[in-house]
Amino acid sequence: MTKQLQTWLSRRETGVALILACTMAGAGLANPAFLSAGNLRDMLVQCVPGIIVGCGLTLVIVTGEIDISVGSLMGLLAAAIGLLTSSQHAGLPVAAGVALTLLLGALVGLVNGVLVTVGRVPSIIVTLGMLTALRGATELLMGGTWITALPDGLRFLGTGSVLGIRVSLWTAAAAVAVTACLVRYTPLGRRIYAVGSNPQAARLAGLSPNRVRLFAFAFTGFLVGVATVVSVPQMSVIESGVGIGLELFVVTAVVVGGTSISGGRGTVWGTLLGVLLLGSVRTVLIFLNLGERATYWERAIQGGFILAAVLLDHVTRRRRAACAATA
Repeated sequence: MTKQLQTWLSRRETGVALILACTMAGAGLANPAFLSAGNLRDMLVQCVPGIIVGCGLTLVIVTGEIDISVGSLMGLLAAAIGLLTSSQHAGLPVAAGVALTLLLGALVGLVNGVLVTVGRVPSIIVTLGMLTALRGATELLMGGTWITALPDGLRFLGTGSVLGIRVSLWTAAAAVAVTACLVRYTPLGRRIYAVGSNPQAARLAGLSPNRVRLFAFAFTGFLVGVATVVSVPQMSVIESGVGIGLELFVVTAVVVGGTSISGGRGTVWGTLLGVLLLGSVRTVLIFLNLGERATYWERAIQGGFILAAVLLDHVTRRRRAACAATA
C-alpha cells in the first residue's frame, strides 16, 4: 500500500464517505425505491439548508468558536423575507427583500462576532442567548399568525429549475465551491486555519484573530440568509417554527465531517459528506414508517454521531501530541 493511499484512507472524509455509501447501498437493497431519481433529488433538496449553513459554520468551528443560533436566525430571516415580500404585508420587490434578508443575516452574525471578540464572552454563551432572543423576536414579528401569498419570483428561488436542476441545488453547489476556494486559495483561508490552530502564534505573526473570527461569524449569518431565501419559498406558509433543530443538524454534520471541535482542522467537503450522511439517515427513517418516532430516532442518532466524532477527535489529537513529543 502506497503512502499516498494510506494517507487518503486515514482521512476522516474517507470514512464518512464509506459510511454514506454503505448506508445508501443498504437502504437501496432493502427498498429499491430509496435509490430512485425522485427520492435522491428530494433528499438532496432537503439537505440544501444544512449544506449552505454548514459551509459557514465550518469556518466558525475551525477558528475555535461555535454558533448554535443558526436555526433561530433562519426563523427570524424567514419571517423577515415573508413580511417584506408578501403581498399581504410590505410587498417589496423580490430583489429588495432578498438583499435586506441577506444583509440582516450578515448583521446578526457580525453582532455575534463582536460579542465574542470584543466582549470576550464565550461563543457558546453568546449564541445560546442569541438562539433564545432571535426565536422570541420571530414570534413577536409573526404575532401568532402565518405568512402566505409569497410572490412568484421568490417561489422560483425555492422551487424553480435551471437546466433541469433546482435553483436551490445550484445555490448549495455555489456555496460549497466559493467556501472551498476561499479556504484553499486565499490568504484569508490560511488565516482562518492559523487562528484556529494557535491564536497566540497567529497574533505574533501579525494576524488579527478577532478580524478573522468576525468574518467567520458574519459569513455564517450571510449564508443562513442564503439558505433561507432558497428554502422558505418551498413552504406553503411561513410560521414561527422555521429553522428549529437546524443548529443540531448542522453542528453534527460539521463535526462528523471531520472538523475539529477545538479548531484548526476541517474541510468544507467533509461537512458536505456529513450533511449527506445525516440526510440519508433521515430519509431511511422515513422509509421505515416510524411515524413520530422517526424524529426521536433522528435526534438520538445525531447525538450518538456527535459523541463519537468528538471522542475520535480527542483520541486523534492525543495521538498527534504524543507523536510530536517523541519526534
